[in-house]
Amino acid sequence: MRVEELLARARGALARLGPAEAAQVQAGGGLLVDIRYAALRERDGTIPGALVVERNELEWRLDPCCAHRAAEATGHGLRVVVICDEGYASSLAAVSLRQLGLYRATDLAGGFQAWRAAGLPVIPPGARAPAQDDATGGGG
Repeated sequence: MRVEELLARARGALARLGPAEAAQVQAGGGLLVDIRYAALRERDGTIPGALVVERNELEWRLDPCCAHRAAEATGHGLRVVVICDEGYASSLAAVSLRQLGLYRATDLAGGFQAWRAAGLPVIPPGARAPAQDDATGGGG
């Protein structure tokens, strides 16, 4: 099998989201997961509130049953939108999360670049992200 076929199969298994839909998932309590490597985040910035987990750690950090999971990995029913730079690696990653039982995992078509092009919020490179208390107005 060629990588193009693998990608096509992965995308066929997902209901991929556009930027506005991904923002709605986040607003509704879903989790945006940025799997871009550090150089891309440093070059382009980050999405406010997105969990940054580089691709090589994704399954360990998002599996709700794993001892190394992120605090945000609260259960298999969690809405997860995986974001890479342009929406290729994220499709494969989302399918991997589905294989772990995260049955609502999907990805952002067009990736971070589509998010930014849609004019959605981005924390510029080098800027300090607001503290969680600042963003939510409370402790949590």
